Amino acid sequence: MRALVITAPGHAEVQDVPEPAAARGEAVVDVVRAGVCGTDIEFFTGEMSYLHSGHAAFPMRIGHEWSGIVTAIGDGVEATWLGARVTGDTMLGCAQCRRCRDGRQHVCEARSEVGVRGGRPGALAERLAVPVTSLQRLPDAVDDVAGALVEPGGNAYRAVQGADLSPGKRCLVLGPGTIGLLCAMFARAVGAEVHILGATPESLEFARSLGFDHAWTADLLPDLAWDAIIDASNDAGLPAHAVDLVEPGGRVVGIGLAGAPSTIDTRDLVLKDVTFVGVLSASPGLAGAIAAYASGSVDPRPLVAATVALEEMPDVLAGRRPRRAGPKVHAAMGIRG
Repeated sequence: MRALVITAPGHAEVQDVPEPAAARGEAVVDVVRAGVCGTDIEFFTGEMSYLHSGHAAFPMRIGHEWSGIVTAIGDGVEATWLGARVTGDTMLGCAQCRRCRDGRQHVCEARSEVGVRGGRPGALAERLAVPVTSLQRLPDAVDDVAGALVEPGGNAYRAVQGADLSPGKRCLVLGPGTIGLLCAMFARAVGAEVHILGATPESLEFARSLGFDHAWTADLLPDLAWDAIIDASNDAGLPAHAVDLVEPGGRVVGIGLAGAPSTIDTRDLVLKDVTFVGVLSASPGLAGAIAAYASGSVDPRPLVAATVALEEMPDVLAGRRPRRAGPKVHAAMGIRG
């Protein structure tokens, strides 16, 4: 089958690789759609921290935002999974440790991550083998495009939960990328007043096209009381700035990661009685994201700027992406380059 392989920093290609087989407890999925995110770009550039910590190594097969159809199952898997439209969790725990037993497999020390960690092949390929326990069924109301946006949506869903938003509260989202815009969508869905801080006119204009009229650059950001701030940026200085801006007793949620350490003075947290919440992984938010997509309260599909063939993905990773509004690019396995 065809799969995207990063062989070294700055070099990716589509290769013919062996077909996956379903081991006991696993399913093989025919991938329909798969997206590229910032983590994938960091693997391509060689900047991703897992490459330096030993949790990942080249060559590697990326892709952890996907939707597809189950076409084969291993021993111990119910036949009802065959033909199911699915997406899946990225984080695969050991199932033995205390964290896994408590339902926190996404922070299991021995976890593998689809297309990210531990040599687990990713979904930018024609087929993917994963534990059936990691799968989430997609209802008919969630199409393949939205299905491949469940993983980033689960992250955003959790970030909005961490912000403890409710109708009438005011939220500032830092960074109008895929995660930031999804956070804005989920915050709007719970009735919050949503503002977005961005750096470029183009990204803010796209945010406004999604109905977010309160989209600002730093020099125009109004002096308002922010009940919660979600940092979905990669700016190392913004977490501390968020603590400065948030109302006393408010919440700051960190879901973006910078390439350099962020420094926060804990005295500011204490003296303002601020709660800071860190979010890693969509795992506990996948079902919530699917439900929101199915109900129509959140529609992530406008975030997809283009759908390309798998063979075009090396160019996308290198920054040669289609010039259309929207932060996300998908590969469709049915398209041939």
